[in-house]
Parts: sequence; C-alpha cells; structure tokens
Amino acid sequence: MTSWTQATFSPPIPAARKWLEGVTFPPDRPLIDLSQAVPADPPPIPLRAVMAQALDNPETHLYGPVLGMGALRQTLAARWSDFYGAEVTPDQVAITAGCNQAFAASIAALCTAGDEVILAVPWYFNHKMCLDMAGVTAKPLPVGPDLLPDPTVAASLITSRTKAIVLITPNNPSGVEYPAALMQDFFDLARSRGIKLIVDETYRDFHSQNGTLHDLLKVRDWGDTLIQLYSFSKSFRMTGHRTGAIIGDVDFLKEAEKYLDTIAICAPTLGQIAAEWGLRNLGGWLAEQRQELLERRAAIETHFPALEAKGWQLQSVGAYFAWVTHPYLGTAEEMAPKLVREAGILMLPASMFMPKGDASGHRAYRIAFANVDQAGIAEFTRRLCALDWPLAAPQHAA
Repeated sequence: MTSWTQATFSPPIPAARKWLEGVTFPPDRPLIDLSQAVPADPPPIPLRAVMAQALDNPETHLYGPVLGMGALRQTLAARWSDFYGAEVTPDQVAITAGCNQAFAASIAALCTAGDEVILAVPWYFNHKMCLDMAGVTAKPLPVGPDLLPDPTVAASLITSRTKAIVLITPNNPSGVEYPAALMQDFFDLARSRGIKLIVDETYRDFHSQNGTLHDLLKVRDWGDTLIQLYSFSKSFRMTGHRTGAIIGDVDFLKEAEKYLDTIAICAPTLGQIAAEWGLRNLGGWLAEQRQELLERRAAIETHFPALEAKGWQLQSVGAYFAWVTHPYLGTAEEMAPKLVREAGILMLPASMFMPKGDASGHRAYRIAFANVDQAGIAEFTRRLCALDWPLAAPQHAA
C-alpha cells in the first residue's frame, strides 16, 4: 500500500453501473434501477423558485461560515428541539457538504490512525471507506436474524482504541428501524465506556413511526456521548446540492470545524438557502413524500408473497430500502450482472455492505425503491417471479 486510498475498495455504485455496459433495454422493458438511494424527481417547484431567486443574490456565490449559515443552524436547531422534545441550540449544529462529509468530519475530530470504530453489519459502504482512508479500523458488529445489533455483542468489541459506535436508523442498507429502547441501550453502553455514539439519521423523515424516535437528547449532558448526523438530500430531493448536518457538543464541533474548513471551507450556499426555506415551508409536502414512501413499502410487502413462493425471503423493509435473499445457485454478487442482462433489474449485492468473505450476505440484495413507484414495484416483482434459474439446495438446520 502506498496511499490511504489504496487501503479501501472502489466505490460500489460506479462498479455496479459497469454491469450496464453493452446491455440494451427495449422500450417495453426498460431498466428498473434499484441500486442507488436517490429520489428520481427534482425538488418541488416552490423550492426551485426560491433557489432560482437566490442566484441573483451576490452572497450566494461567496464563501460562507465554516459551520454553516446562521439562519439554517438556528432553524434546524429549533426543528430538532421540537421533534425530540429537547433543547438543541444553534451552536450545537454544524452544516456540512452532505451527510458523508458530516461523518468524515466526525471521524477526523474523534480519531487518529490505529483507532477503532464499531460498525453494525451490513454497513453503509461509504462509512467503511472513510474509516479505511483515515487509517481507522472498522470493527464489524454482526446483527441477528432481525437485523438488529446487540449491545452486549458490541460491548465485547470495545477496546482501549475504540472511539465510537456507529448506528444508522432507519438503516441503510437494510431499512430496519431501531427501537427507542435499543438506541437507549447503545447510548448507555457508549457513555459507560467513555466513547461516542454516532447516529446517522439520514432517513429519519421516512420512518414509519410518528413522533419522537428516541429520547437520547433528553439525557443530561447528551453531547458528551451522542453525535447525530442528518441529510437534507433525501428529504428535499436535493442530492446534488450537498447539504447535511452534525448535531453535537460545542467543543466537538470546534474540532470538526478544522476539518470542514480544510476540505471544503463551507457547505454550498445555495443548498443551505434551500434547506432553510424547506424546513420552514415544506412540512406538509414532506409529510406527503413520507406517506408515498410508506405506501411503496406496503406495496413491497403486498407483492412479496409471490416471490416467497419462488424461494425469495424479505428480511426487512423501511425508509428507502428492502433487504432480500434469493433462492438460486450462486452468490448474489455472481447473480447481479445476470439480473441486469436477463431481467433488466439492477440491484446491489450484500457483499458491497459487508466485510470481504462474510458468508452471511452471500444470498442477499439491497433493494433501493425510492425512485420506483408502485407500478414499478409490481413490475420488478413480476420479472423476478418469471426467472427460471437453477435453485440452490435447501438449507437444513444442523
């Protein structure tokens, strides 16, 4: 190895898109792309109008404060406080160039080369890549059949080099939603061992539960333990404008500020303007988007029995994702290019979200259904049901 980038793997999404090369999809059977968690539609028209108007403001084109525009930090702090029934102040909020940068800045503020961070498996691949390129060891935390991590198992992984436990809820890639009691158990574990709990809430706005998702912000001195990450990309359909956030202790954010100033100086101003306006004006619209995602989730659950009859299994579904296993000979990684060629379906195999050689995901795929409507869900189910591939031998308990 001659550089930190050589310590990690190539980005999975571009790798998967290479499977499309040389494949032609007829007009009556277009590609169904279930590979990436990105909304297909642009921001709503009122938000685009605000962004267009902002282009005429000279300040839109200048550097802004490293930790974000004051108006956005204030508005997000107020929204966070209302949502969780706790007090979050603007100086406990930092705005970043997307949630990936929020994670990278958090790791830079916490870790040095040789430290360890615990990641629940399956993990979000960019989290693993970030740790690799920082010289930080990712300690895999296996999950149970319900795809929920166990705090007791996590406790056994903590060493003197451990700096944080990372949880994503609703989860990417599995879609599973972590119960409030489980979140509290992980918080208590992290606090008792003097490490941080990083909670990535990118998909919070599409949770199936109404109201507060946990009570961690109500714990006294929560900032000593908790770091929350958030993204405006999915909520307001503005993935290209790279706007995310960190909610954490003031002193911690001062450390993160050093990284943010060095890497990007500030998050894109246009995205911040859009995010602040969206927080104040798009609550009703966002509720409609959440309902649509919940209906797509229900559509997957409705159509899946037909696939179960063919040997598929639905392990979890939530937010933007479903986690499924296939019944055929061969691994999911081996079958993925074949699915493109023969079914016109692009999905990511579980191997892209797991340690190399982890057999627990050999038959699993992530389905990202955010850009597929209910008719598309019915169609990809029909295509998968039509496959007539050799089946693997049944698995019997020992």
